[in-house]
Amino acid sequence: MPTYIRAKAPLRLGLGGGGTDIVDYSSRFGGAIINTTISRFAHATVEPLDDGTVEFQSMDRGRRFRYAAAERVEPGEGQRLLAGVYNRMVRDFAKRPLSFRLTTAVDAPPGSGLGSSSTLVVAIVGAFCEWLQLPLGPYEIAELAYDIERVDLGLAGGKQDQFAATFGGFNFMEFHREGSTLVNPLRVRQEIVSELEHNLLLLYTSVSRDSATIIEDQKRFVQENDPARLEALHGVKRVATEIKKHVLTGDLNGFGRVLRQGWESKKQSSDIISNPRLDRIFDDAFAAGALGGKISGAGGGGFMMLYCPGVSRYAVLDALASHDVRLAEYRFVDHGLLTWRRDEP
Repeated sequence: MPTYIRAKAPLRLGLGGGGTDIVDYSSRFGGAIINTTISRFAHATVEPLDDGTVEFQSMDRGRRFRYAAAERVEPGEGQRLLAGVYNRMVRDFAKRPLSFRLTTAVDAPPGSGLGSSSTLVVAIVGAFCEWLQLPLGPYEIAELAYDIERVDLGLAGGKQDQFAATFGGFNFMEFHREGSTLVNPLRVRQEIVSELEHNLLLLYTSVSRDSATIIEDQKRFVQENDPARLEALHGVKRVATEIKKHVLTGDLNGFGRVLRQGWESKKQSSDIISNPRLDRIFDDAFAAGALGGKISGAGGGGFMMLYCPGVSRYAVLDALASHDVRLAEYRFVDHGLLTWRRDEP
């Protein structure tokens, strides 16, 4: 009887404060981010095997690798995240080699700005927790996923993605100087959520970007105490608090204006966050009626958001028809990581 242990975790939209969750900044000044999760997911399925092998299948990337079950596996190209989770779960929890097939897929391309890599790590960790019946809560799962990426694998990035994927919904997150994280769920009225879904366009720019390069650039400016770049990040953090207020009170035009303000501050924190093509897209969108917008994630490409009040979304889409951007359908989701198992007859 085959057994399937499954997990899915939602991708996120960063609405404000992005970059202040990077430890180089938050350990000195404290960080704050507001984000929400959407109906695009990272999926992971574990099938226990009894043949002494470990198999990784990345369905969205068309890659498949097989290893002999061992206490540690060395990943092939494109398998670092999968192998990193396996190595940590064996070391800290299973205490023995495991034999299984792990199948993964993500509902967004790499470098999309939706936190896809970190969300996939959360989903894989969740599948292992379900399989091994580990009593880990959401904070513990998010911290473990962060630790695997940032410490074990040495990948550059912040902390918001792991917590967004684990908790889900609208959240205001605080990243304290001593290293702790506090997730504050926001109770946003349904009519506000529906209006925001209608007015907030999600567009794919058809450009995949390397977030690590942008993050390393921001880290360098923080370490060098560059006053202009630090002030830009301080402004980004203030925007997160303002956006929280506008969303909770339903002042969505205020949300749109502050969204634009946050994007302008974010661009000042690194010279590679935007580029002439992105600037032209934003200029045409604003001229057509969009109140605000930003790139989701570190910047440089991937998905962009545009807030279009009233019925201006249609004029904005017409204005962007000549640009190589694609409208992405989505809904906000209020759940985070989900895990379950299925025993087939």
